[in-house]
Amino acid sequence: MSSQPPIGEIPSAIRSAPGVPVIRNVNWGGLKTLYVKEVRRFFKVQLQTVWAPAITTLLFLIVFTIATGSKSPVHVGGIVVPFADFIAPGLIISQGMMGPAFANASFSLLVGKIQGTIVDYLQPPLSTAELLAALVGGAMTRAFIVGFICWCAMALYPGVHVTPVYPLAILWFGFLGAAFLSFLGVLTSIWAEKFDHAAAVTNFVIAPLSLLSGTFYSVDRLAPAFRAFSHANPFFYIISGFRYGFLGTSDSPVALGSVAILAVDIALGVTCYLLLRKGWKLKN
Repeated sequence: MSSQPPIGEIPSAIRSAPGVPVIRNVNWGGLKTLYVKEVRRFFKVQLQTVWAPAITTLLFLIVFTIATGSKSPVHVGGIVVPFADFIAPGLIISQGMMGPAFANASFSLLVGKIQGTIVDYLQPPLSTAELLAALVGGAMTRAFIVGFICWCAMALYPGVHVTPVYPLAILWFGFLGAAFLSFLGVLTSIWAEKFDHAAAVTNFVIAPLSLLSGTFYSVDRLAPAFRAFSHANPFFYIISGFRYGFLGTSDSPVALGSVAILAVDIALGVTCYLLLRKGWKLKN
């Protein structure tokens, strides 16, 4: 008697029961594919996504150092620091890393919704965590590439010293800052329905928090009310901790800032995961 299944019937050995996933663990192949796709996407327009923010960051450094650099040393943690050495780390993390991370993370899903290709993200056999990891990973990769370019250029700029004192602090706060803006970018792309919405978040949330975070000044020189506002700004702790890695001193408790930003990153990550899993504003 033949053991072959009837014509048109799929052998049970290669067919999963309804509702039983074929990929039971992490889909490393799919995760890698989406991550590479995200990285290649911004590399195809690298003049806009990589070199433009790097050049803008360097222009900030040049303008501010020429205008006030040698005349305005800054007191940080009781130590007098040249102005150029003070603003350089803040520019790297705020303008060179966090800005590109947000721009990259807030683009993919939003374009998919506008162009009607969101199914390309939702239909593949990727779990919610894998989808989120690929989107955030691509954004953080862009952030570290732009930040590295800015650091190399500033290391060659005369009168600026960006030699790492605590490299682990630089990497840790760079990771926290890039992740913070990446998660925020994913949240924005889930919520936004058009590019104007994403631009509003950039102009009215990201830019003010970045400029009022102590990048260009020490918060110790502010009035008590403005100092309290700065200490409530998560950008302040990211920039202060990142600057600590270069200067060896900071104007805020590094450990406190690390724990606070890590908690915020976890909260944002969980929120992104839940919204993606629910399909809020993605499956309607």
